[in-house]
Amino acid sequence: MSARDPSDLVPGETSTGSKRSDVLFGAEPGPRRMTRSAGCRVWDDEGREYVDLGMALGAVALGYAHPTVTAAAERAVRDGGVGTLPPVLELHLAERLLPWVPGGEAVRFLKTGAEAVAAAVRLARVVTGRERVLTCGYHGWLDWCQVTAGVPEVVRGLRRPMRFNDRADLAAAVAEGAAPAAIVLEPVVEGPPDPGWLRAARDAATQVGAVLIFDEIKTGIRFGPGGAAARYGVHPDLVVLGKGLGNGFPIAAVVGPRAVLAAATQTWISSTLATETVALAAAEAVLEVCESTEALAHLRAAGDRLFAGCQTLARRWPGLVTGIGGVPEFSFLRFADDACSARVAAAAAARGVLIRRGPYNFPSAAHAPALIDETLDRLAAAFAEVAC
Repeated sequence: MSARDPSDLVPGETSTGSKRSDVLFGAEPGPRRMTRSAGCRVWDDEGREYVDLGMALGAVALGYAHPTVTAAAERAVRDGGVGTLPPVLELHLAERLLPWVPGGEAVRFLKTGAEAVAAAVRLARVVTGRERVLTCGYHGWLDWCQVTAGVPEVVRGLRRPMRFNDRADLAAAVAEGAAPAAIVLEPVVEGPPDPGWLRAARDAATQVGAVLIFDEIKTGIRFGPGGAAARYGVHPDLVVLGKGLGNGFPIAAVVGPRAVLAAATQTWISSTLATETVALAAAEAVLEVCESTEALAHLRAAGDRLFAGCQTLARRWPGLVTGIGGVPEFSFLRFADDACSARVAAAAAARGVLIRRGPYNFPSAAHAPALIDETLDRLAAAFAEVAC
């Protein structure tokens, strides 16, 4: 490999911002690049092995290189992977996916969560004839939902962010300005939702004629059939899925009633590789594994074990950790400060564990109970070193 600075080759070091070395380890030493992954482990470019708690930022729920998913993808590759006609697999996956979403009648597939949420917002704007959007959570990097360099002020002005679990702020956002086209929420933002807040969002959207969109990129699939909508008893108009749907293959979906999805024929939502068959086949295999095995139960058990273990770490080292965020399926330690989290992450990596310094760690079906316990022991050793 070239000895040049990575930022000379790929500005910002890597194309996935959350994988930058400063995000992972701050200024502390740690592994920089990987060569392969399997199960719940990754190997760096020096051959060192790590138990991975980040699981590709939550994109992998069943485990890296899951044999059933890999076999399905390999078959799709051998069958050509892409063509000029729409693939049969698109319909097969749609039929299989719809029962996973309450009220799901139709679906459009895309490649990333960011573009899928953007597509859902586009649909809402078409069906309502409005422009303004209310949001809560992280919905990707595209212009409609970001306040950053390069985003025009006129675009920024069309979105009003809201505070999580804050019904008063929700009411204020709905009341101020023009009626919104959509209310877009992540059901879980650094912790579980107040069901009353979700119901208030549902009621507000219905009252003003807005489309309620649940961004279930993290919760979808990982929470099981029905996702967050079923768990918390509030049904949106549209659900956006991604991450775990492909178990590492690039696929996302917008699911909802036909009356709303039909708006896709009145606007332009399309990409050349939206229907390449490798990711479609992988996603169908993911649903097959989830429906026919105890994979999601194993994932939840691993999450419960990790969550409880991290609570113990927080109680044991209150000077380093102030609490635990998230839910068992994806959680994180709230570190006392950035320098502390960097030292712990580096010390953990030195012991063969990759831990996220902030949201989120994503236990998978590949994290066996004994491995979770071993991982927690290594984390305890890392905490002890940093606390000295």
